[in-house]
Amino acid sequence: MEYRRFGRLGWQVGEVGYGMWGIAGGEGGWAGADDTVGDAALRESVRLGCNFFDTAWIYGRGHSEELLGRLVADEPQNRLYTATKIPPKNRVWPSGRESKLEEVFPADHIMEYAHKSLEGLGTESIDLLQLHVWEDSWADDERWQEPIRALKDQGLVEGFGISVNRWEPENVLKALETGLVDSVQVIYNIFDQAPEDELFDVCVEKDIAVIARVPFDEGTLTGTLTEDTTWPAGDWRTSYFVPENLKASVARAEALKEVLPPGMTLPELALRFILRHPAVSTVIPGMRSLGHVRSNLGVSGREPLSDELTATLRGHRWDRVPTAWSQ
Repeated sequence: MEYRRFGRLGWQVGEVGYGMWGIAGGEGGWAGADDTVGDAALRESVRLGCNFFDTAWIYGRGHSEELLGRLVADEPQNRLYTATKIPPKNRVWPSGRESKLEEVFPADHIMEYAHKSLEGLGTESIDLLQLHVWEDSWADDERWQEPIRALKDQGLVEGFGISVNRWEPENVLKALETGLVDSVQVIYNIFDQAPEDELFDVCVEKDIAVIARVPFDEGTLTGTLTEDTTWPAGDWRTSYFVPENLKASVARAEALKEVLPPGMTLPELALRFILRHPAVSTVIPGMRSLGHVRSNLGVSGREPLSDELTATLRGHRWDRVPTAWSQ
């Protein structure tokens, strides 16, 4: 595993981290989660050098945090970084321009869920506490700033971050001016290249860490989806891959396969595209099995993609705007 500096917090984190939504199960999650399998995958990731784990209270309603807490407790010899997220009080993902701060992140809600996460993790402090949605019109509002400062002053939180809404990488730039934001979590992959336009430069200038999420476009960039793919009832992907999205996603993935170098898989290409950018501190693929862990973490340290291949991948950029199903 290769390690990168996590912005001004100065942590050395594995360039491939662990996204923990998929192993949590529960309402609104990914079907088929199994704690025995997930626990084995987590432990294998540590053995292979992973030390950054991204979760959220909403993943299994605290269950993902409990899984991470057990891992941290059982690995005292390893410095494992815990990153979690406070859910919006109104339980609406994503927030919208009409969303009011007092309905999404009132101060008492921030404090309540910070303590819920501490309890679930079983740790004395949270390395990185993030807000799970964001509207930049809230940037200068002291009502979210004060509880974040208080949590830091009390030693309950070391770093603070914002998880940016899907396909809105510019919807955080004002917040970065407050000086309170230590990290930004943003969708960034071969299709979603928009964070390069402005966000990454600002993060580099201000020494703010970048967590690249959804590296496989919710599964599209694994190359395994077809127009006939279905998921069990209740699986989150049934609401995301509506027919209009599934058909277009599969077509774009098939086009991408045509430029795959010999011997390289589509997931490897996806991760190496992300890791070639120096602004990225870590990428957090969801990993639900030992095979996922071994293949994804095995990408770390491989040579950068060639300029020629990178230029070709630029042509696969897919600019989208939030919709009712994009969540």
